[in-house]
Amino acid sequence: MTSRFLDLTFTNSVRSAQQQHFGASPRIDAEQLDDELAKNEIEFIHARDSFYMATVSETGWPYMQHRGGKPGFLRAVNGRSLVFADYKGNRQLISTGNVAANDRVALFLMDYPRRARLKILGRARVEDARGHPELVARFAASDVQRLVERLFFVDVVAFDWNCPKYITPRFTREEVEAAMAPLHQRIASLEASLRSDRP
Repeated sequence: MTSRFLDLTFTNSVRSAQQQHFGASPRIDAEQLDDELAKNEIEFIHARDSFYMATVSETGWPYMQHRGGKPGFLRAVNGRSLVFADYKGNRQLISTGNVAANDRVALFLMDYPRRARLKILGRARVEDARGHPELVARFAASDVQRLVERLFFVDVVAFDWNCPKYITPRFTREEVEAAMAPLHQRIASLEASLRSDRP
């Protein structure tokens, strides 16, 4: 866990709970409060085909939104900036509206097969895609560029890797098919061998 993430999330009430339940609260190294995504985090982000993003409404209610696309649809421009295209949807615009009032966001990225998760805290802004055709071309796949209505930009403030405990491994259809491919090939080979052995 990074110092910056601790500094932001270990509020007085959190520390009080830690003291109550564990008898102590971790010390934060005040000299190391800046977080920058490294190669490991960037590769993890680019490999994801989905993530969850939380925003907060003007009335204080959190809102969690699922975002999905081809691996790499969430891009790290550098170690401190993320961007993703926002597509035509149900026209509710809850995340967009929330960010306009409070730019704080939390991103939750999961790798279920490897039981890994990355949490990112940041500040977001939303731009109309019509004003940035070059960015749409850069950050959205060609087959969906016509559906892009907005671009979300997230300035990374802090991040944290969670432990794998209690993460249930889950696999996509493509991952299952890739794992089963050698077995299907072996079965086909054995069946062909049996057919050739018949008189």
